[in-house]
Amino acid sequence: MWHQMKMRHPISNLIQDINTRLATIKKTKESYQSMASTSSSTAETNVPLIISDGGDNIVGIDEPKRKLVSWAMEPNQKLKVLFVVGMPGLGKTTLVAACSRLTKSGILRSLLGKLGCPISGSLLEELGCPTDGSDLDNLMQTLKNFLQHKRRERYVIVVDDLWAKDVWDSIKHSLPDVNNSSRIIITTRRGDIANSCREDDSIDIHKLQPLSMGSAEQLFSKIAFRRSGECPSALKEVSKSILQKCEGLPLGIIEMGRLLSSKSEIAYEWKSGGGLSNTMKVLSSSYKDYHLKYCFLYMSIFPENTPVKRRRLIRLWIAKGFVKGERGKTLEEVGEEYLNELIGRSLIKAHEIDFDEKPFTVGVLAMMHRIILSVSHEENFCTTVCAEGAEGNLAGKPRRLSVQTKNFDLSQDLSCVRAFFNLSSGKVSIGPNFRLLKVLDIQGTPLGNFPSTITDLVLLKYLSLRNTSIRSIPKSLGKLRQLETLDLKQTLVKKLPKSVLKLAKLRHLLVYSYNMGSIVSFDSVQGFSVSTNIGAMKNLQKLSFVRAKRQHRMIQELKNLTQLRKLGIVELAKEDGSSLCQSIKMMSNLLSLDVTSLNKSEPLELDSMANNPPLGIFSI
Repeated sequence: MWHQMKMRHPISNLIQDINTRLATIKKTKESYQSMASTSSSTAETNVPLIISDGGDNIVGIDEPKRKLVSWAMEPNQKLKVLFVVGMPGLGKTTLVAACSRLTKSGILRSLLGKLGCPISGSLLEELGCPTDGSDLDNLMQTLKNFLQHKRRERYVIVVDDLWAKDVWDSIKHSLPDVNNSSRIIITTRRGDIANSCREDDSIDIHKLQPLSMGSAEQLFSKIAFRRSGECPSALKEVSKSILQKCEGLPLGIIEMGRLLSSKSEIAYEWKSGGGLSNTMKVLSSSYKDYHLKYCFLYMSIFPENTPVKRRRLIRLWIAKGFVKGERGKTLEEVGEEYLNELIGRSLIKAHEIDFDEKPFTVGVLAMMHRIILSVSHEENFCTTVCAEGAEGNLAGKPRRLSVQTKNFDLSQDLSCVRAFFNLSSGKVSIGPNFRLLKVLDIQGTPLGNFPSTITDLVLLKYLSLRNTSIRSIPKSLGKLRQLETLDLKQTLVKKLPKSVLKLAKLRHLLVYSYNMGSIVSFDSVQGFSVSTNIGAMKNLQKLSFVRAKRQHRMIQELKNLTQLRKLGIVELAKEDGSSLCQSIKMMSNLLSLDVTSLNKSEPLELDSMANNPPLGIFSI
């Protein structure tokens, strides 16, 4: 009996392994076929990007073309793979097609065409395989047999518009590395996939950049002014304005050029502009039916061309419940992964980079912003009120309201609003009509006093009064038991009431300001005083900047904040250094520590920190 049971165990493992492999194959096939519907729906909208002077002179891609051809022709016997990464409409396919015509050495085999769509290369027809992506398994096996038979001949395969990593995994296993200098070129908008596939030095990534203003003007002039190829002086200013909105995206430049080429060369007709329907369709294909769609649509809350701080965006996602918990990770860590995926998909772009090499601010292209504003309106995701009027229906019970103009009446019935943003410099009066608010972001508003009605918003999870002139916080703040983020950065608040300890769900407590007039960096940060029982706030992830002067007990209490990721302390006395080190030993999750001594002449006693958990950032 024991022998039989021993034999069953490896058999059951084998069955489980087979089932897992079958599930993987099924998932790969479904992913591959799902690309067909997505790609075919957008294939009609693609505008050819090749603008020729009668030869192969394609505008703006001479340098990347030279690099790609050089990479393909370098004398390296190993099979090499190159991912050409960029957002939709940037000209990835155009670039690779131009390089293919220049690559004459060896056998050129091209699988150009959308994965899952009818493939335009001759290879599949020669192999006798269906070109509609209906039988991925058979295609991969046939391709493998074909390449094994041609093992002495060099091949170049181009895979266009890769959307899923498992599809690439299937293709990769069909490509024998026979050391004959063969090359694989893959175009994709998914930078996250390209990075995840970069296993060794045989895989390279080329990030295609938008056109420079000079190349953009050249491309635009070729299309809009076909006869002369040059922009008339009377239209230079309006042309420049149009190109700035296109932000170097060839697809948008071409569509605008074609639209305006049929108009009279009169400035006021050009200013009326027109649609970018084809470009919009191509760009919007990146996020339709996407699980992070609503995280992405949150960018519609902010004005066009406005950088948004990374941490602010992630905290807002968390407050609205868009970030789902995962075992072993904080919500903030999962939110970082969401943002990285959106950046990897070329939906959101990083602007400024922080000292930890993470994005400090992020944003979206102007054309993409117009798309998400439209979608946000259609789905009643957010109503935006700006100087030109409301983008959305105020009568349609908006759940999110973004006010970007001074002249807006807040006295109307807004009881349906769950998130309110004042992104103008106008005054705001928070009344009982906001009683169901969960997010209140009125940073930069001309406030001198804390609005007392805020403490009646008992559902509030996120409160930002950053960059206001408020000086004190009422004791009634303790009524906001659901609060997770309290942002009082760059205010005049120097002390918090003891009632703040009742905010057991608080994750981010930011109460500090920078002394911009200070030439010496030592006292550039002004912190705040807090109750000595700060250790009761066990959910805190970030605490900045606490004044430690004559606060020995408070420093000891810090040891209970075991979830802290970031801690900032100012005015630490020399004799309290050892106590701080003891508290930090209990913070196994701490990643960043910023400590300032009581004065410049008094050194810090932090020698016992040598055996503490390693920190990513340590500033003294």
